[in-house]
Amino acid sequence: MATPSNGSSDSFVKMPTIKFTKLFINGEFVDSISGKTFETIDPRTEEVIARVAEGDKEDVNLAVEAARQAFDHGPWPRLPGSERGRIMMKFADLIDEHVEEIATLEAIDAGKLFGLAKLHDIPLGANTLRYYAGAADKIHGEVLKMSREFHAYTLREPIGVVGLIIPWNFPTTLLFSKVSPALAAGCTMVVKPAEQTPLSALYYAHLAKLAGIPNGVLNVVTGFGPTAGAAISSHMGIDGVSFTGSTNIGREIMQAAAKSNLKVVSLELGGKSPLVIFDDADVDKAVQLALLGILFNKGEICVASSRVFVQEGIYDEFVKKLVEKAKDWVVGDPFDPKVNQGPQVDKKQFEKILFYIDHGKREGATLLTGGKPVGDKGYYIEPTIFADVKEDMLIVKDEIFGPVMALMKFKTIDEAIKMANNTKYGLAAGILTNNLDVANTVSRSIRAGIIWINCYFAFDRDCPYGGYKMSGFGRDNGLEALHKYLQVKSVVTPIYNSPWL
Repeated sequence: MATPSNGSSDSFVKMPTIKFTKLFINGEFVDSISGKTFETIDPRTEEVIARVAEGDKEDVNLAVEAARQAFDHGPWPRLPGSERGRIMMKFADLIDEHVEEIATLEAIDAGKLFGLAKLHDIPLGANTLRYYAGAADKIHGEVLKMSREFHAYTLREPIGVVGLIIPWNFPTTLLFSKVSPALAAGCTMVVKPAEQTPLSALYYAHLAKLAGIPNGVLNVVTGFGPTAGAAISSHMGIDGVSFTGSTNIGREIMQAAAKSNLKVVSLELGGKSPLVIFDDADVDKAVQLALLGILFNKGEICVASSRVFVQEGIYDEFVKKLVEKAKDWVVGDPFDPKVNQGPQVDKKQFEKILFYIDHGKREGATLLTGGKPVGDKGYYIEPTIFADVKEDMLIVKDEIFGPVMALMKFKTIDEAIKMANNTKYGLAAGILTNNLDVANTVSRSIRAGIIWINCYFAFDRDCPYGGYKMSGFGRDNGLEALHKYLQVKSVVTPIYNSPWL
């Protein structure tokens, strides 16, 4: 059984003073127009961390007005790319200087492991800024070889004002996967962090100003999806919106964009990703990757390997070792360095996961381990593994977004491919095999945006990432992400008496 950690977080790290709780508009921290605030809750203790300004439609209007002024008349889109890159590099350096404080905010606001946030999430955000800073002066068009007597070339121009709606599971990583290419492209922006995790985004707004990003370029409106998020999606002054989150909300954003000004939309949505393990795989490595794939970040990750398919030849050995390892997984305070898994982000998510676990039991799945809350305070849940599941069960079809694995057996490659593709989602997949032919066949047959062979969560800022089917469209990371914040303009002029077309 998962072991609760009872260590006091005060013994591991100094709790920060919450410095920034207001909206950040046009370079200043300001109260919401309504004066309303909302509580942000520590999922470790269920206690209030701070009250944060609650932005609404009127506040979004002000933020868009500031961003529009900064785009139409300000210096940011008109700076040489190298100068934008220099300021972004300074921004990244400031993040590195404040890594411990920001990691602490992520731990108390999102329940993320402090050590992992400090070593991975926060530095990754800074390095994503550096990656796109290096691309800011390499935005090139093409010269076209026309078939008639014209000279033509293309320009890549910033799309304008963009709305960036960030989820709560990776507040830093996913903020910078959107903010960084948008800044490099020369866009201005309105950022809405998730209402569950607003604190780090406001801190980053402060650092952006210190770095020299001009007023109005980066605005942060904290608030709720149905109000502030909806206002961004439907705003006539926003030229594009990028959203990471649930498929249902992605659908609403598309509808709002269509009904308003047909703004460009990029959506990275839910997943129910398969991990397919073949008989020739190393069982110990397979167990390690399968557990990592569903328990990393307490299962609150859209590419979690929540459906695990194991070929029949190694199934029994795999299950035995998997359950043993899962019982050694330590659940507890994310500031404790011995802990593997912190609390779920909030009470709503905690109760949703427990609902699915209960539903899985009632549907007849076999609970191999876990399935219960941990401790009497905080939103902790045991690593949970179901076997004997059927493909029509809710725990197999729905994205649970928690530490819940559905385990299935298969015989043939064709059966594995069919089972892997039997989902409305198509975000990611993993394949474990030592047979190159099998790896090639299966990776080309699964309909998903990223396929990992003999690895999992192998993200990189240079590797495009996004979904097929109801997992959305558009790509984060890589130069593909930069291009989605750019328009292509063709310029054509006649040529006369040229010896060449």
